[in-house]
Amino acid sequence: MGFIQQTIASMTAFTLLPSNANAAKYGGFGAGSPEVIDPKAAIVDRDTLNSESVQKALQSIKEYQETVKQLKSTLQSDDQADIGPAIRQKLDFVKLRVDLNTLNSAFDEDTQRGTDRLIRLTLQDITELDSANKQKPNVPRSEKRIAIMIGKLDKLSKSFSDYIKFAV
Repeated sequence: MGFIQQTIASMTAFTLLPSNANAAKYGGFGAGSPEVIDPKAAIVDRDTLNSESVQKALQSIKEYQETVKQLKSTLQSDDQADIGPAIRQKLDFVKLRVDLNTLNSAFDEDTQRGTDRLIRLTLQDITELDSANKQKPNVPRSEKRIAIMIGKLDKLSKSFSDYIKFAV
């Protein structure tokens, strides 16, 4: 009976008494994601990184980043431009995933936990950009939608840049 009372008391204490909260990272305070590491701390297999297939993937990723810059420039010069065909052609989801994963093979397991997160976010941003691009015929894009698209393009550019930092 004493054991049951102690167990209930300790469970109640752990549940009801205040404890430290682990907040997300916002600006200069809080805790960052435990999965994402600093690219300078990444462990890279130089032989794998210097292989032909990984170097080709790295070059393709740099081209994707350049494509994102071109799409942003197109959208800034004509905010009603349909960039959907360019997104689907130049940021081909299947090829992009293969290239990102090929470069990822040059990193150790701990580094890959962080880079996998960047890969997922990049692919999600491309999907959201393509969705935001769609509009009804003869209906102009709103300022809000244009701002969302520019924001997604900026975020994609940063994601590619952050990912490339792991390889240099």
